[in-house]
Amino acid sequence: MLKVVRASAVLQRPLRTHRVPEILYRASQASFSTSQKHEKSKKSTRESILRKGALPVIAMIGTYGLYKYYQNKRQPSCDFVEAKNVETFTAAQIAEHNSPEKGIWVSYKDGVYDITDFVQQHPGGDKIMLAAGGAIDPFWNLYAVHQTPEVWDILEEYRIGNLSNKDQKSHKNMNDPFANEPYRFPIFRVNSAKPFNAEPPLEVLTESFITPKELFYVRNHLPVPEVDPEKYRLEIVIGPKSVKYSLEDLKRLKWITVTTTIQCAGNRREEMSEFKPVKGLSWGASAIGTAKWSGPRLRDVLLSAGLDPNHPSVRHIQFDGLDCDLTGSCYGASIPSRNALSRDSDVIVALKMNDEDIPRDHGYPVRIIVPGVVGARNVKWTHRIVASSKESDSHWQQKDYKHFNPSTSYETADYTKEPAIQELPVTSAITWPKNNSKIEASEERTIPVTGYAWSGGGRDIIRVDVTSDGGRSWREAELIKNPEKDDSSKAWPWTLWKVDLPVGAGQKVEVACKAVDSAYNQQPETIEPIWNMRGFLSNSWHRIQVELEDDSDED
Repeated sequence: MLKVVRASAVLQRPLRTHRVPEILYRASQASFSTSQKHEKSKKSTRESILRKGALPVIAMIGTYGLYKYYQNKRQPSCDFVEAKNVETFTAAQIAEHNSPEKGIWVSYKDGVYDITDFVQQHPGGDKIMLAAGGAIDPFWNLYAVHQTPEVWDILEEYRIGNLSNKDQKSHKNMNDPFANEPYRFPIFRVNSAKPFNAEPPLEVLTESFITPKELFYVRNHLPVPEVDPEKYRLEIVIGPKSVKYSLEDLKRLKWITVTTTIQCAGNRREEMSEFKPVKGLSWGASAIGTAKWSGPRLRDVLLSAGLDPNHPSVRHIQFDGLDCDLTGSCYGASIPSRNALSRDSDVIVALKMNDEDIPRDHGYPVRIIVPGVVGARNVKWTHRIVASSKESDSHWQQKDYKHFNPSTSYETADYTKEPAIQELPVTSAITWPKNNSKIEASEERTIPVTGYAWSGGGRDIIRVDVTSDGGRSWREAELIKNPEKDDSSKAWPWTLWKVDLPVGAGQKVEVACKAVDSAYNQQPETIEPIWNMRGFLSNSWHRIQVELEDDSDED
């Protein structure tokens, strides 16, 4: 057996700066600063921008978005400088080590790794064995969790040599499973390029009650599938019986429209990570959006397929998506059957988003919409629905999207004992002013503050409190509800809010908000008691820092 030698000369290449976006960004900042000075006499920075018209705002946001897009597109480089004084192996040699008996070797980019001792510890289970004796590049490219320095450091501990130059070239020609992704607007803050996960700038999130589909946050776990609408079929499985529906079949059923907010379980994770590091995409407070979804009720679809809603063995409704990895394992989730089968259920088989076909990033042609429940159960590209006695076996139902107490670690977490996240807790966030921005107070020493508030389970928002003195005094915000009537049976969408907030003397102010829902649930003050290793359900008071301008700043 070859002696394991760690390659000490392995280094990460430094990131390159994209000069053009940097220049655009600086230009936008200069333009924004100038406009502030010219509008000093206006009530606030926000009002001055609005009075100047929409076009400059769009231009500014577009420039900002372009910068952020290129900034985030610069993925951490995982190309390594070739290690010196270690053995070189060919792909054929690596292929001979494909079992625990022979040793389990893999290659990644220019490195060769003996992972025999690591296989049992792999969080993804035995899927890693699919790459035994070969390259793990295409598998790693599917999952953003691998693209971090911490994971690369773990892999490097098992490095035994270099891959031959000839075989390195052949690996570079591997098909990219993300080659056919849809176009995205550059305004997004990109948290992961492959798979694509991104959120809009917080300051534009609540400009309208309904989130435009172009600005709706994107949470993808796998490559976006390309679906032929003519060939598409939705399969309903009830015991041994299977019924398939075409899109035309679904269009012939009675439709309803439900306006609901969808939120990622990791929304506001970056705040939790600032308190103590967590594992997961670094979502800000914009991994949330509200849209109108239209289609037949799931209950009606299931009944038309022959389901007895009172059958005692039907306890869960499972959903399978068409987004799959290279092994054929696809995204899936499930919800308790009571959510779907009650007579007033608003769970729908959606074919429309904001009165148009659902965009590819959001589940075209069919997405299951489960109002009031975590986004992970709102399965995109749904092609199979199963009435079952048990939950989905999907990884994302069984081994992810679960919440643990602050003292639980990856080593002690028992996923079999924790229930899957379904309804989400009450939350709120400030969308204006921007964090760490400068703003002018009015003559009455107030500043305009806006944001959103939402609670899962159809619980309405009854109050939003905002403070500028650490919670010693509070100002109640004006609430803005859904201006349009639809078929919803409960308060599924968010509540927008605004307030003119009094500020005291001094230039630096911390603004915080908290929401109260119809069950009188309130947000916790701090992150500490709700911290968890995955950074889920981050809903403490939302806080921003602002700097107040005064007349002495004028020319």
